[in-house]
Amino acid sequence: MGGWARLFNRERTVHEIFGGGFVADVILWRQRNITIGIVLVALSSWLVFERSGYTLLSLVSSVVLLLAVILFLWAKSAAILNRPAPPLPRLQLSEETANEVASFIRNRMNALLSISQDIALGKDTKLFFKVAAYLLLIAVVGGLTDFVTLGYASLLIFLTIPVLYERYEDYIDRYVEMVFKKSHQLYLKFDVKCIGRVQNWALEKKKLS
Repeated sequence: MGGWARLFNRERTVHEIFGGGFVADVILWRQRNITIGIVLVALSSWLVFERSGYTLLSLVSSVVLLLAVILFLWAKSAAILNRPAPPLPRLQLSEETANEVASFIRNRMNALLSISQDIALGKDTKLFFKVAAYLLLIAVVGGLTDFVTLGYASLLIFLTIPVLYERYEDYIDRYVEMVFKKSHQLYLKFDVKCIGRVQNWALEKKKLS
């Protein structure tokens, strides 16, 4: 990969980071029909919420109730008229898919808990500032939009950024590495000029006391 390292010095591919299975295939558009279906369903849901004023709970309840009534009447009428029952597929989640989803969630949660522990124990100052900046950004964005719009936008970003990064990985890694180097230089200057002075002032004051 040229003369520069991968982003965050990782050794795995983007597909491997997302679990390397069905979930990764969906996120990276290798299961194109399923990914497009998810985007269309999310977009339709967002439009329904925006136009109708439904809440998530009321919409789900109404849809499930309507579906249950239709299937119930269909099954009863089919039994009376000696017709075939509704052609429902066998709704069952395979063990392989369930394990992949569970493994993906577990890995992400373990990574999040590990980061939280490092921040809480003060082990990584840079990580603390990064997380604080992300949380501030989320708070600002969350204050400018509603939950449904934010959820749809987040899903759209989640299904576009990884696949775009995988496609243009070399260019993005090179640019991000350059930005990180500049940021690290600025941080070192800040550390020397500001934090260093505060520490020296605290030491001098402690000696005088």
